[in-house]
Amino acid sequence: MILVDDVGGILPSINHSPWDGVTLADFVMPFFLFIVGVSLAFAYKNLSCRFVATRKALIRSLKLLLLGLFLQGGFIHGLNNLTYGIDVEKIRLMGILQRIAIAYLVVALCEIWLKGNHNVSSELSMIKKYRFHWVVAFVITTIYLSLLYGLYVPDWEYQILKEDQGSTLTTFLNLKVKCGVRGHTGPGCNAVGMLDRMFLGIQHLYRKPVYARTKQCSINYPNNGPLPPDAPSWCQAPFDPEGLLSSLMATVTCLVGLHYGHIIIHFKDHKKRLNQWILRSFCLLMLGLALNLFGMHLNKPLYTLSYMCVTSGASGFLLSAIYLMVDVYGYKRASLVLEWMGIHALPIYVLIACNLVFLIIHGFYWKNPINNLLHLIGIGK
Repeated sequence: MILVDDVGGILPSINHSPWDGVTLADFVMPFFLFIVGVSLAFAYKNLSCRFVATRKALIRSLKLLLLGLFLQGGFIHGLNNLTYGIDVEKIRLMGILQRIAIAYLVVALCEIWLKGNHNVSSELSMIKKYRFHWVVAFVITTIYLSLLYGLYVPDWEYQILKEDQGSTLTTFLNLKVKCGVRGHTGPGCNAVGMLDRMFLGIQHLYRKPVYARTKQCSINYPNNGPLPPDAPSWCQAPFDPEGLLSSLMATVTCLVGLHYGHIIIHFKDHKKRLNQWILRSFCLLMLGLALNLFGMHLNKPLYTLSYMCVTSGASGFLLSAIYLMVDVYGYKRASLVLEWMGIHALPIYVLIACNLVFLIIHGFYWKNPINNLLHLIGIGK
């Protein structure tokens, strides 16, 4: 994610896809969620008290939510603006850490309360032990698909700040987005955005959506750029890529990771673990590609079922490859840096991916704020 944030604008192939399709950057969030699920299988392997474990899970989720609000809600203004503070009427409510917090809480509660007590001696008995986890995944997926394709999306409006040269008055321009459709998965008229506008409020959504880089919205496609003359009215509308409905499917990714963790817990043979992982990963990947072929496009902002399947399958293959390298063949020295990053993932994300380190460095300048070390090396221009 650090690589994507710093280099994605230069190399579009590793930047987020403007809408449909996936790039390298679009696999990072699912990898986070997948490995959270794998880790939870170890965290709740031996429970002494379910109520204590539930309380700890709630507290951890709340901490992640609050940290996400602080780091991604708009309180810190960025590298080109060293001021801070946010009008609570405009704070962004959702974000990456908030999504991880939601997925973590749901999956942790499933692992604490919904697993059977019998021993696992085969793949079938493992499925039986965790059958209610799959029921939860099925229910979540059904709710998501029903809402995404079943909800009617009416016309809607939003405001943008109108820039009048030579005028000191602040004026707003009302833009109307014509929809009146059901089951649409384009940027302007999908149920994901409608539910976020309804429950979160349009003023609390992300103001720099990825679809601003689509061909309809940017003459510099696939990069940001000026609007084309015939740009659709939704091009400048806020949209949260970590919204409420899309976070439902993100939770399923975490549940899939939990299942892969169960395979480690209950099967001790390297070959058996790898065979099960590779088979499941292949099935997920093929299912996702088939869904994409039949019209359910791979889409990260909507977190479609096809996207969940493909990225979960890719996560499983990556886990298998690292397991084979480190645990089976013993190439542990090559993974020491990755291991250190894994142990300290949250502090690294907070300090670097959220620009805190750069902001601190940026705060030291000579004579003029623009004269600082980051501008000298090309960061923050």
